[in-house]
Amino acid sequence: MIPHVVIAVVTYRRPGDLAELLPLLEQQAAATPGARVELLVVDNDPDGSAADVARPRPGLPVRYVTEPEPGIAAARNRALREAGDADLLVFVDDDERPHEGWLARMLRTREEHTAAAVSGAVVSAFAGPLEPWVRDGGFFDRRRLPTGTPISVAATNNLLLDLDVVRAEDLSFDAAFGISGGSDTLFTRQLTGRGHRMVWCDEAVVTDAVPRDRMTRDWVLRRAFRSGNSSVRVDVALAASPHARAAARGRGVLRGAVRVVGGTLRASWGVLARRPVQHARGLRTASRGAGMCAAASGVVYREYRRPTASR
Repeated sequence: MIPHVVIAVVTYRRPGDLAELLPLLEQQAAATPGARVELLVVDNDPDGSAADVARPRPGLPVRYVTEPEPGIAAARNRALREAGDADLLVFVDDDERPHEGWLARMLRTREEHTAAAVSGAVVSAFAGPLEPWVRDGGFFDRRRLPTGTPISVAATNNLLLDLDVVRAEDLSFDAAFGISGGSDTLFTRQLTGRGHRMVWCDEAVVTDAVPRDRMTRDWVLRRAFRSGNSSVRVDVALAASPHARAAARGRGVLRGAVRVVGGTLRASWGVLARRPVQHARGLRTASRGAGMCAAASGVVYREYRRPTASR
C-alpha cells in the first residue's frame, strides 16, 4: 500500500524562509514515488503572513491553515488534526533545508526498523562567522548516530511519526509547554515510554539556517537555561503521582545544583588555565543547571513569548 504522507511546516512570520523551503519539499515529493505526499503549512501568525507564500504548486498539494492560538504546541497539535487519516506525519522547520533523498530515507528507515517514529540529523549553516567563544565551545555540534539506533527523545525539527500509533495512544503536544519549548521532548518521551520504537536515521539530513542573533554567547546561555528548565518540567509532567512529582523536583534541584557548581568551577579553571573551551562549556553547564533549579522551584522560562501575546 502506498502510504499517505503529510509534511508539516509550522511557521511564524518567516515568509522568506518558507519561500525557500517549499520548492525543496516539492522536489522531495517528486523524488519519492512510493508515497502520496501532501504539504501542510500551519501558520501560527493570526495575521496570516505566510498566506501568499503557501500557495498550491503544480504537482504538489499544498494546504495552508492558520492557527490563531499562540504557541508552538498549539501549532503542532493543529498539524496533527489537519493530517486527518494520513498514515505518516513528518515535521520539518521553516528555517531548515532538506538534503537530497531526505524523505525517501526517512520512509525507508521506518519500514526497515518497524518504527513508530524516526528522527533525522540536523546540521547547521551560519549567517556569518561565529564568535570565538561560541565556536570554541562547539555549541552547534549536534548528535549523530548510526541509522537504526533506538532513541528515547527527539525534537520535531526532523521527525517522522506513525499516525496510527499517535491516534491509538491519543497523544498530543502539551499546551503548558507552548511558550516555553519542550512539548516535543515530552511528546516523544511519552511515545517511547509507552513501549513504541523510535529510531535514528543518519542519512535523512536537514540543514538548519542559523541567523546572526543566535550566533552569540548570550543566546547560547539562554538556550542552555531554557533546555535545563524544560527538562525538569518534562520530568515532573511525566511523574504519575504527587509523591513522584515531588521526587522529580528534588532530583531537579540536586542535578541542577551539581551543574551550577561544577560548571562554575570548570569555567573558572578555564580562565586561569587559558583554555577557552573549558570556560565556554563550563558556563553553559552552569546555565543549564540554573534552569533546572528554577524549574524545580516552579519557574517557567518562556523563550517563545510574544510582545503582544503569550506564546
